[in-house]
Parts: sequence; structure tokens; C-alpha cells
Amino acid sequence: MTALAVLLVAIGLPLAMYLWLERLGRRAIIPMALRALALIALGILAADFSCARAPASLRPVVLLDASFSMAGAGGAWADARREAARLGDWRPIGAIAADSSPNGGRSLIASAVTAASAGGRPVWLLSDGEVEDAPDVPADILAQTGIKVFPRRHVADLALTRVAGPSRLTVGDTIRLEVDVAGFGMPDRREITVDVADGASRWLSGVIKLTAGNGTGVIEGPLPASAGPGDHLLTVSLRAAADLEPRTDRRLHAVTVVPTPGVVVVAAPAGWESRFFFRALADVSALPVRGYFLIDGTRWSRMGELTPASSTEVEQAAAHADLLVIFGDPPERFRPRRRARWEWVATSRTAPPAEGDWYLLPGGQSPVAGAMMGLPVDSFPPGIGIAALTPGPRDWIGLSAQANRRGVERPAMIGRDSAGHREVLVGAAGLWRWAFRGGSSDQAYRSLVAATASWLLGGSDSSTGVARPVRAVAARGRPIVFERLKAGLTTVALEILGGARPRADTLRFDGTGRAELWLDPGAYRYRLQGGGSGVMGVEEYSDEWLPRPVTIADRAPSGAPPPSRDPLRDKWWLFALAATAFCGEWWWRRRNGLR
Repeated sequence: MTALAVLLVAIGLPLAMYLWLERLGRRAIIPMALRALALIALGILAADFSCARAPASLRPVVLLDASFSMAGAGGAWADARREAARLGDWRPIGAIAADSSPNGGRSLIASAVTAASAGGRPVWLLSDGEVEDAPDVPADILAQTGIKVFPRRHVADLALTRVAGPSRLTVGDTIRLEVDVAGFGMPDRREITVDVADGASRWLSGVIKLTAGNGTGVIEGPLPASAGPGDHLLTVSLRAAADLEPRTDRRLHAVTVVPTPGVVVVAAPAGWESRFFFRALADVSALPVRGYFLIDGTRWSRMGELTPASSTEVEQAAAHADLLVIFGDPPERFRPRRRARWEWVATSRTAPPAEGDWYLLPGGQSPVAGAMMGLPVDSFPPGIGIAALTPGPRDWIGLSAQANRRGVERPAMIGRDSAGHREVLVGAAGLWRWAFRGGSSDQAYRSLVAATASWLLGGSDSSTGVARPVRAVAARGRPIVFERLKAGLTTVALEILGGARPRADTLRFDGTGRAELWLDPGAYRYRLQGGGSGVMGVEEYSDEWLPRPVTIADRAPSGAPPPSRDPLRDKWWLFALAATAFCGEWWWRRRNGLR
């Protein structure tokens, strides 16, 4: 009906104008035809007519997997690229740069295939088949998608798949790195040497035993004399790997060496409380933790290592610690006044606790209240005693206790902040029983230790500044993620040193307080506006270089794409026809003396 109306109007208006109003007779045939033709073209454009388009006439959309695996050893990127150009309009998926090389960090296809299928054109997917999210593609959409797999030719490879170790150490400490080696097509290798170096300076080496090409081991040794205080980006590499994929033979590990220990625990004497506490603190603290306990009232030993220590070492460590934790009754020279101090009063002989079954409860609003949120604290093992604590008017109470779940609540843990000197006093004896029991009580114990240590340190670590990397090292194709340490910060400028030349950039934090920084593989130093600096690195390594199972197979499209229509408004010649017809009519009227 719309088409008929357009046709009637487009023909009727010129007839009425030329034959009735102007009465030109047969002379009006040419301008009348030109006016009708122009109006028909305008009517088609205004009504937005379209015509059915057969699926066979559509040029396919070709999705080409541009993940790193396509360019790995034995990959068939060149063949896949030529086939994509032959099949239709190709576009890379997973790419992180606007070029025609495979530079995507992961093999993800679900969102791209789903979006392409909505365009009404045939869709082809070209990949090596090593796809992570194939099950996430809806079955009906996958059935309509043609797939061509270009499998990788697997080659012999030894890969350094994992390096884990401390991020902060103290001068004179022992560095300990856990290393995983995976072998592909090299079952005869029995061992491999792993080197750890800082630039041209080799720090240590070790041998990893292999079984069927795979192995896990520890590389450890004392920090060398060249490992001075500061940030170091270590290169962990396989020596003489003799394989065809060298990009999996080297990993990076960032470590900061500080002149003094971050947290020092002094126990005189040692007990269950200090032993469980030291283990939990070492697990949750980002700073180096060093502990000492007194034996027979005269000899000191290091916690964890159980090696002798001199009283001078203990005294100096306590004097320079960022956070000093005290158990028992060490001599006064081992308990200097520090900006952050954590004292377990109930372990001292000078303040004997009142014995009994003391059930602990969160103490209300405090910096550590979130550590126990949602946990059944009142059902955890009770403390075995409570030492008297007297909170001041500005002190907070982290834990309170009731004898046998009855009577008046007594403060069991208090904290105070006086002129920048933060202090926490714990009056509960037997809190280690939470960790000993395991489960949710152990979780609460570790969370309480972490939250208290974080508040005592107060985020005053000078090496972090206004922001810091969540992890200083990222695999190729992944960003370095920064987290802000200053509330309300939305952007921060930084200077990046390394690569071809220094460059400036800006971190833009999202609602979660995180910002991403994309860099090419290499070692870098950064300096933040407002304070903070350090090292960061992007590895040549990527999980995509490793051979993985093929999760998709060749298939032809099993269903036709949904019917589609071709809008006539997209035809440029309709606009040209209308303009030409109007111009022709104007020219004829001027030639015949008409306006």
C-alpha cells in the first residue's frame, strides 16, 4: 500500500501541475516525466523501502583468531590469513593492536562469534582450535558458523611455567624461588639448570629434576653482595633448553630488597601464641617478617629457621623495624619505642591473665571489625585467660570477652593512635587456638592478624607512594594493573623509563580503584607523580605459546543465516537520480521561458 501511495502521489502531482494548473498540453510530457521520476525516487528514500537479499549473495564475515598461539612455533598464521582473505571480509579477534599480526593474549571467541551472527551475514571462524571459551558460544549460533581449523604442528619445548617467591627481602636474607618446568615432546630430559640473574649479575643457580620432561623444584640461596637495597627485576631462565620455542624459557620476578626487616617479632620466651602468630603473619604480610625467641633466658634463635642469633642482631632488628611485635618479657633494650607496636600483654608475667573460658566477640566499630564480619566468632574456641586492659576515651576495642558467655564484657584487644604512634594491646590468652582448630576460626585468625598489621603500618610504606602495581610482572598480552592507595584518586601521571625512550602516561582508575597500563615486553622503571616508584616488567612468555587441547573441529555451516533485507536508502544512485531529474526539469522550464 505504501508503494502504491508513493506511485500515485509521484505521478498525480506532476499531472495536476502541468495539465491543470499550467495547461501546457503535450509540451509538458518531458518535464512532467522528469518531475514524476524525481518524486518517485524521493518517495522511495523517504519511505525507506527495502528488498529481500538472498543469503548466497552476502559476502561472509570471517573471524580470524589473532591470539599468540597462531604465531607460536609450528603455527599456521600465514595459511589462515590467506584463507581468510579468500573467504570474505576478514577481521582479527582478540587482537590488542591495529595490525595484521597475531598479537592477542588469549584465545577467546564467544563474544565475537555471537556479535557477528547478529549481522545477518554468513560467519566463518578460522583458528588453530586451541580455544578457551568454545562452550560459552550458544549451540544454535555455533551451528550456523563455519569453522576451519589450522592445527599447530607441535614441537619439542621445555617451558618455565611458574616462578613464585617473596616480593620483599631484607639484606642478608635467603631468597627462595619455587619453579615449575613443563616439557612437551622431550621425555628423555632428566634435569635442567635454572639461572636467576639481575641483569648481567647472576644471583644463584639450581638444578630441577625432570620426570617425563616435567619437574618442580626450589632454587634458593643467600642474597649476593650485589643485591643492594632497592628494586630488582630478576630474570629466571632455563640454561641450555635446546628447544624450538625460546619465548617460554625466560620469566621475570620482581623483588625489593630493604635494608631492615619490615616486621620483627620478639618472643621471650617462645610459646604457642608466638609460634602460630609468626606463621600467620609471614603468610599475610607484604613486608619481610623476621622473628626471634629467647631460649633458657640467655640465647636467641631465629623463628622459622631455628638458627642461633646474637643479641646484637635482635636489638638492631627491633630498633629499625617498621612494626615491632612483643611476646612475653624481653629486656627493655629489645622493646624500643616504635611508630607501630603490637604487644601481647597476656603473655607477660607482669600482667597474669584471669584464667577461665573467655568467649571472644567483635568489639564494635574498629579498623579490624571487617576481618570477622559474617563469621560465628562466639562459637570459636574460647581464650584461656584475659589480662586487664584499660582503654582510653579515644581508643578502639577490636575484641571483647565474656566469661562462660555470661557477665560483663571485658576488652580483650584495644588499639590507639597517639601523634602518629600506633599501638595495639592484646589481653586475650589462647587466641592461637583459633588457628589450631582450622576452618572458619583459622580464617578469622589470619584475617585479624592481617587487618591489625595493616592498620599498625598505616600504609606508610614509602616505597609504594600513591599507587602500586598489584603484580609488578605481567605475561605478554596482559596489562600491568595498578591499585590506588590514596582514596579519591582518579588519575595520576607517571614517567616510564625503559624501552626505546622514556615516555609519559596517565593511570586512570576505575570504580574499583584499579588502572591498566599496556606495555611491550621488556623491563621498566616507573615514577609516579605525587610519590612512589619501582620496577615492572612484561615477559615474552605467554600461556598461548604452550600447546593446548584442540576444542573445536572443522565444520560447514549447518543452518542458513536469518533472512535479511537490503535497504534502498543505502543506494547512492537513487539520490543521484532524484537530483538529475530535478535539474533536467529546471533546465527544460528555463529553455521554454517558464519559471
